[in-house]
Amino acid sequence: MPLNLFLPPLRHHSFFSTPTAIGVAITLALAGCGVSEPAPNSTFILLDGSKETTADLKGKVTLVNFWATTCVSCVKKMPALVATYNKYQAQGFETLAVAMEYDPPSWVKNFAQTRQLPFKVALDNTGEIAKAWGDVKLTPTTYLLDKQGNVVKRYVGEPDMDALHRLIEDLLAKS
Repeated sequence: MPLNLFLPPLRHHSFFSTPTAIGVAITLALAGCGVSEPAPNSTFILLDGSKETTADLKGKVTLVNFWATTCVSCVKKMPALVATYNKYQAQGFETLAVAMEYDPPSWVKNFAQTRQLPFKVALDNTGEIAKAWGDVKLTPTTYLLDKQGNVVKRYVGEPDMDALHRLIEDLLAKS
């Protein structure tokens, strides 16, 4: 029996022809693709109380990772992020892990200390940073920035680490 017998007919004004649906389809198609746009202007409050801005990230290839201590994929991926940071940091690579608004600061501090995270960890207590970076709701969501501060890649979910490493190496090689 043909499959189309089980599918409802698409009407002229179906969901698939609305501007919202088209925008969603484009967003999903671009997720993970190179977007090459300036990173949003943000001020990150680090666990030690210091501040870092998006402008401070310029000059280094930077991975900005939105995560949560309650996110199984985030916790699973963290050792790979530590290894990536350790592998490339001497060449001008930076990692900034941004904990989501709903993540209790004490949990984030405990996680960073017990796992001895070697990179910068920021708290997004208000949710404004996640909102500025494309209204991040899903974790992990990771952005890779070039030395000029442009977003060159966005990953929703766990990135392919081999492909990520190749892209980092390409970006580090550029002046």
